[in-house]
Amino acid sequence: MGIRKPIITVLGHVDAGKTKTLDAIRGTGVAEKEAGGITQHIGATEVPIGLIMKQARGIMEKYKFTISIPGLLFIDTPGHEAFTNLRRRGGSIADLAVVVVDINKGMEEQTKEAIEILKSYRCPFIVAANKVDTTTGWIPHEGTITDALEKQRQDVLDKIDAKLYELVGQLYTMGFASERFDRVTDFTKEIAIIPMSAKAKTGIPELLMFLAALSQKYLEKKLEVHEKGNCRATVLEVREEKGLGKTIDVILYDGMLCVGEEIVVGGKNNALRVKIRALLEPKTTEDRCTDKYRCVQEVHAASGVKISGPGLDDAIAGSPVRHWSEAAEKEVMEEIQRIKIATGGIGPIVRSNTLGSLEAIVKLLQDRGITVSKADVGDIPRKDVMEIEGIMQKDRFRGVIFAFHTKVSEQALEEARKRGVRIFENDVVYRLLEDYEKWVRDEKDREKKAKLATIVMPAKIRVLEGFVFRNSGPAIVGIRVLEGRIRKGIELMKKDGSIAGRLMAIQKEGKNIEEAEKDAEVAVSIDGAVVGRGLYEKDELYSFIPPKSFIGLEALSGELSNAEIELCSKIKEIIESREAGQEDR
Repeated sequence: MGIRKPIITVLGHVDAGKTKTLDAIRGTGVAEKEAGGITQHIGATEVPIGLIMKQARGIMEKYKFTISIPGLLFIDTPGHEAFTNLRRRGGSIADLAVVVVDINKGMEEQTKEAIEILKSYRCPFIVAANKVDTTTGWIPHEGTITDALEKQRQDVLDKIDAKLYELVGQLYTMGFASERFDRVTDFTKEIAIIPMSAKAKTGIPELLMFLAALSQKYLEKKLEVHEKGNCRATVLEVREEKGLGKTIDVILYDGMLCVGEEIVVGGKNNALRVKIRALLEPKTTEDRCTDKYRCVQEVHAASGVKISGPGLDDAIAGSPVRHWSEAAEKEVMEEIQRIKIATGGIGPIVRSNTLGSLEAIVKLLQDRGITVSKADVGDIPRKDVMEIEGIMQKDRFRGVIFAFHTKVSEQALEEARKRGVRIFENDVVYRLLEDYEKWVRDEKDREKKAKLATIVMPAKIRVLEGFVFRNSGPAIVGIRVLEGRIRKGIELMKKDGSIAGRLMAIQKEGKNIEEAEKDAEVAVSIDGAVVGRGLYEKDELYSFIPPKSFIGLEALSGELSNAEIELCSKIKEIIESREAGQEDR
């Protein structure tokens, strides 16, 4: 047994500085030519502990950290998809995450979604509050944020603190206690926020040191690995390589791999048994000529490596990799089927390019109370459209298809147009769900407006004194809407329940309008009314609500104000009173 490097991924909102943060981390060892510098893996960057300790010696002494882990392994591709592809049964192989936040913008939608994904995988994280150098009055400083903050004026420190405590508040609403890293009293209970600037490389030593210290202190058992023996790995990406065909980039987190061994990998429809033809690592700057890779005979955890071998055409990102055995093949098949088993019922069809992102989308939908009927890796076929139509007929808001980072076939698009099936496509998870939620809101608003258009709304109006434009045929008068709203075509009744006439038109500032709401002063034409005979200035009139509209209003009571609900009761009382009086006669 040995201790492996913790695996770390970087997440955050678009433009928060994820890629620049990774670049800054990689850049920490550019000047280090001697042994012990940064090492590039396939899909990952290894930062050795010696380099971290050299950069953050003062911080180590201050916090009395003692480090024995061999270093940190950063996944090079920032973002949700890279993280969700680092899957294993019951969680993620990523040990820690860095959530990069623009300190000026705080928690944006994609950041919140990233944190929800981390929460569902129970993956601990540190918040990197980036772009601290954009604070007005900031004095530039490369190196530790601790030294940089000591050089700032008090007004600058106050501005930074104000921004940081906005972040603390936002994290609190998401269920996390947090604090600036140097004020944290218990790292098991509080999220550390590290102010930094990826652009100026300020705060990178603290970020690396706290990741190393927290990994060792709280994840030591998890970091124990077999340096030899059966491999445990996950596919980060499937790539076509010139001269090699389909290859898989994997992150090995336990055991080792050797050329010539047989492995089992998750495929689109089944487990793939593959003999390793070559293990490839990136060439260093010194030994790189035309070829990007160098062949190695074996690799040990934790590391990233490219595997070349026959039969990888149907391999899927996010799937497990094991040394082949019947038991391992069964395990891989179960893992692939697990997401499909978790689906079923009345809900959307979800397709993605990777198993990891598929699982994340299904989870995020379930968190929103939406059960998925089918989830699979691959393009959207015509069959999916035909299947979802049945669900659409039961619930049109659930009968939709999600396509994440995947293609929709021409036949599927044509069939969707014919059958009126909605397909949501996007390469960003939160935008995919955002587009869907906006569509649901817009459709429900449209439905509500269509229902409201058929219902007579409660209204009370007053005829304004001095604004009689025509006495009859039809009567045209100025009115004020005292409560509710009036619409063309409704009947108006008096306080005794008798009909005053039908409202034929509404005008405001010389223009015809369809309806007028509370406090509006408008001109109206009332067919059947005669001013001076049954209709007078200062008269108060009510909308006459027929029985069908009363039923509709009860169903839409949530859309009415308390005053409108009271007005409904008043109108109903007037109508019932008049009907009772007629029966008595």
